Amino acid sequence: QVQLVESGGGLVQAGGSLRLSCAASGRTFSRYFMGWFRQAPGKEREFVAAVSWSGGRTYYADSVKGRFTISRDNAKNTVYLQMNSLKPEDTAVYYCAGSRATAISLSALSYDYWGQGTQVTVSS
Repeated sequence: QVQLVESGGGLVQAGGSLRLSCAASGRTFSRYFMGWFRQAPGKEREFVAAVSWSGGRTYYADSVKGRFTISRDNAKNTVYLQMNSLKPEDTAVYYCAGSRATAISLSALSYDYWGQGTQVTVSS
């Protein structure tokens, strides 16, 4: 069992930056690939970014490519999402997720563990 706890959300002006963190419990954190998803009001949950077990491979949604960076520190059981050049359309609840699957996936259905979410609000 893995528990995920996100932090770092908040209110920021357009063009600003935020860094989200996701702390994981459990000794097998390094065996999971990790992802970030987001859900805006009235919209479906969407993929944002994912990182492989070692951190060597990363994947991004086109909407955040070049602005967001996902990384992980397996020694600290933590995954990060650095968000730069934020836009009002980035406003959403951001969720951290972990997957036991052997192949990295961009689909929420492939993730087994979810955090409670952290609100990110970008004002124009």
